[in-house]
Amino acid sequence: MEAYSVFKDLAIIIIFAKVCGILARKCKAPQVVGEIIAGLIIGPSVLGLVQQTDFLMEMAEVGVVLLMFSAGLETDLKELMKTGPVALLIACAGVFVPLVLGTLLYMGFYGAAPWGSDKFYMAVFIGVIMTATSVSITVQSLKEMGRLREKVGTTILSAAIIDDVIGIIVLTFVVGFKSPDSNPGKVVLSTVLFFIAALILGFILYKIFQKLDARYPHTRRIPIISLALCFFFAYAAEKYFGIADITGAYVAGIVLCSIKDSNYIEEKMEVSSYMIFGPIFFASIGLKTSIENMDGSILLFSLGFVAVALLGKIIGCGLVAKVCKFNMMDSLKIGVGMMTRGEVALIVAQKGLSVGLLTPVYFTSVILLIIVSSISTPIILKLLYSKDKQSALAA
Repeated sequence: MEAYSVFKDLAIIIIFAKVCGILARKCKAPQVVGEIIAGLIIGPSVLGLVQQTDFLMEMAEVGVVLLMFSAGLETDLKELMKTGPVALLIACAGVFVPLVLGTLLYMGFYGAAPWGSDKFYMAVFIGVIMTATSVSITVQSLKEMGRLREKVGTTILSAAIIDDVIGIIVLTFVVGFKSPDSNPGKVVLSTVLFFIAALILGFILYKIFQKLDARYPHTRRIPIISLALCFFFAYAAEKYFGIADITGAYVAGIVLCSIKDSNYIEEKMEVSSYMIFGPIFFASIGLKTSIENMDGSILLFSLGFVAVALLGKIIGCGLVAKVCKFNMMDSLKIGVGMMTRGEVALIVAQKGLSVGLLTPVYFTSVILLIIVSSISTPIILKLLYSKDKQSALAA
């Protein structure tokens, strides 16, 4: 293959991703859904215009690292600290229940697996994918209804932030256990050491960046050094601790999320991520998604996957909210608000594929989950809040 043919591939990916992203947005679906479908259309499964190459895989890996770095930058640590035990309990249930139900779903379809076997880890990983929460659509819906700053809206937002942190930690453990030379003690020790090192180094770097930010506010050197920090954390996580590179990138974002220019850094990261690396990552999901091997059992599994993933959040988060003295209607709103999935679920699935915990055919299930949850969540939330209005009028 000629070296310059990669430019043709990039041109096709960017154009198709943008067009399909715009069409998805017009259909009230997340833009990333359109970008994934674009990859499916131009990939081997449909038109065959672009083939997956090592270069595109590496570009996609840069894309996913930048996405997780941005997710860390968007984390509001002050809000996280203020939410207290209620949001933490809801988030823990929102991870635990889908994790267990997802594992049982896979074993129900493909049979029970002994502890430590490849099949067992694949079953657990299906549950791990279900733990991710993406509340961007929920937040937008609550904003439109003027409900975001109410107790329910704040609880959903805070629990979702904690949910993602716990989900990344769970991913770290599962990927670590899958390694052939791993043992439970080693995985736990390396994970704990990573977070201790990240805490100490992160605090030092935070102080350094505070001083840089005060001396050179709103200058491009801050985002450039921040990007270098992101890549260093991603490299160090994999190289020295055996932790997923996306975990390192996420932690790097959290280190910088509280400096004054964090929004400025995020804006600069958004340019490269939005224009090239993001579309390549999401299109690469479509390129790797296999529909050739789709059969009745995979389709049935996908429908079960979607149903269990949605119900897992409603049951887990809703029940704990009820225990924490929210009324039944507010508990249901919290459960529904937590059931949307997006980029993090795709990132987790992508990581599973790269370490052999997932096969491409299951990407169809993840994409279907994102589409269904993104469309259904705003509709159900509006119905639940409209019932509040009807009850108030009746009273």
